[in-house]
Amino acid sequence: MVVALILAGGFGKRLRPLTETVPKPLLEVAGKPVIVYQLEWLKYYGVRDVVILAGYLKEKLIEALGSGSKFGVRITYVIEDQPLGTGGAIRNASHIIEREEVVIVTNGDVITNIDPRRLISVVQGNRAVAAIAAVPLRSPFGILELEDSTVLGFREKPFLYDYWINAGVYAFKPEILSYLPERGDIEKTTFPQLAIERRLLAVKYETPPYYWRSIDTHKDLEEAGKEIGEMGGLLPPKAG
Repeated sequence: MVVALILAGGFGKRLRPLTETVPKPLLEVAGKPVIVYQLEWLKYYGVRDVVILAGYLKEKLIEALGSGSKFGVRITYVIEDQPLGTGGAIRNASHIIEREEVVIVTNGDVITNIDPRRLISVVQGNRAVAAIAAVPLRSPFGILELEDSTVLGFREKPFLYDYWINAGVYAFKPEILSYLPERGDIEKTTFPQLAIERRLLAVKYETPPYYWRSIDTHKDLEEAGKEIGEMGGLLPPKAG
């Protein structure tokens, strides 16, 4: 059984005042908390054991999610008493990571339906320590289609497939523990070192057909709600 760790301890400062009383993963998009989308996504792909790495407003998360039984998963909690950054928070769960062959880790503000099994299969049997899900960069602006100085058309916020970004979903082997800081973010510490050693892989997920959205701002809340509403829910591609 694969275990998933959800990073859910951040302050969500860019989403204030909403996050003054509600932790970011519990903010609702199209009538459902972000973290519930994550639990449903993980369950869909066969991940039933989930560890919530909680800190800020942890009591609200525990109250809302409980044991996970109502979502069809088993939830345990690892608490950071003070902010540790993403690297420190993951390291705080070393007692769980060290007993697993591979773990899935995801940021608590991501809504997606990408297949995490691809990350697991890529990192297994490889000298790599970690694999990152990569999604194409979506332009924040509409794009003009030009022929010399003549405008031929418009593309509204297209995906730019020449540029790939970190989707905040990972597969880690236990060896990751020797690369994690006691305090600090993996994006600034762990990943650069793994990249130098050529022990970090990327798995590309085209969107569409997959869906991915990071909820960082009030605009993200609004746009994600609209997108999921238009999709009729966050229905993942057929597994398998």
